Amino acid sequence: MTLPNFLIIGAQKSGTTSLYYYLKQHPEVYMSPAKEVHFFDNEGGKPDFGGPPGRRPMFPNPTGIEEYRAMFSGAKNEKAIGEVSPSYMYVPKVPERIKHHIPEAKLVAVLRDPAERAYSAFLHTLRSGREPLGDFREALRAEQGRVRQNWHHLYHYKARGLYHEQLLRYHEAFGPDKVRVYLHEDLSRNPAAVIQDICRFVGVDDSFEPDTSVRYNASGVPRNRFVSALIKRSGAVAPALKRVVPFGVRQKVKGRVYAPAPPMPEEAREELTEYYREDVRRLQDLIGRDLSGWLAPAAREAAGRPGSA
Repeated sequence: MTLPNFLIIGAQKSGTTSLYYYLKQHPEVYMSPAKEVHFFDNEGGKPDFGGPPGRRPMFPNPTGIEEYRAMFSGAKNEKAIGEVSPSYMYVPKVPERIKHHIPEAKLVAVLRDPAERAYSAFLHTLRSGREPLGDFREALRAEQGRVRQNWHHLYHYKARGLYHEQLLRYHEAFGPDKVRVYLHEDLSRNPAAVIQDICRFVGVDDSFEPDTSVRYNASGVPRNRFVSALIKRSGAVAPALKRVVPFGVRQKVKGRVYAPAPPMPEEAREELTEYYREDVRRLQDLIGRDLSGWLAPAAREAAGRPGSA
């Protein structure tokens, strides 16, 4: 059994689910059966988060490196072996843990306008029944206290958008040549080109054309209170349903259950734009991309509403 040789490290709600399913179609790529593994979040340690009982996310969480290795036992002759865990970019100790176990790993990150990402993450947590607050600005005000109380980083809506310091840790651990960064806009406008470039980066045939017609894990809100209550009570059975209900069927059901997400409150947008301004400027220099559109509300409005993960 072997370990992965590439990891998609985040950011959450930036298109990582789509990348997982697109790359999984490639005959020379093996992706872990579970889309999110989160081994390096704790490196086998048992997570111990605060927050409301019954609303903490559940992932495979392998208990040690051999159990993590076993998750890739299905790999045969594939050239690239990978997994997707969007928390890897955010959790501070993950780069050194990956470096210890997979020193030659190649890392892929997808970045989204951090204000839009924060709002999409809030909607995702609200939709899953884990977010006890129904107002985005109220959740933002509660974040600092939640962080102090060690709530799961799923609830760190603002902090997870500070990409510069997060990516800098990977540049320092692996060198910039081992870290490939894309924008959510790239993936939305031309997913085939992004996949082709990732294929070249991880060393597989870049002429393969996956089906990129499906938009995965788009945000939305329950259409009524009855549905919302059912979602809150279904957290324990959701993983089992995913194993037996085909993805296409689940997507159709979601379309009936969830309404399109409402626009972000303008006051929250302005607050977050200022919060991220300096980090975005530093990030531009780090990755060599023009990110001025993230700091211009009109440009963001034209770019679209909350979307995929």
